[in-house]
Parts: sequence; structure tokens; C-alpha cells
Amino acid sequence: MINTELKISESPRVIEERVESIVSSGPVGALTVAGIATAIVVLMWLLFYLLVFLPRGGLQ
Repeated sequence: MINTELKISESPRVIEERVESIVSSGPVGALTVAGIATAIVVLMWLLFYLLVFLPRGGLQ
């Protein structure tokens, strides 16, 4: 978990291996949230374009 306490009795090598395994997994959650947010913005832009600009017609 995020705030999990490390056991003092563990050796520095074990602690280092645990930290390395956590860091190696990468920021998957952050990338997922960023991807979803980007998809929502693109979808909103597309809907706005299709429902507002196209019905008004072209420039004259």
C-alpha cells in the first residue's frame, strides 16, 4: 500500500529489492487517467464540431 511501513528488522538489501519492484511497475494508473481524460476531451470536441458547426453550414 502507499503508506506501508517498512519493517526495521529487514535488511537494506531486502528493502532495496522491494522498492525496486515497486518502481519498476511504473505509473500505469496515471497514464490510464491521462488517456481517459484525453479521450473525453477529443470526444467533446468532435461532438461540438458535429452538432454545432456542421448544422450551421459553410462560410459564404
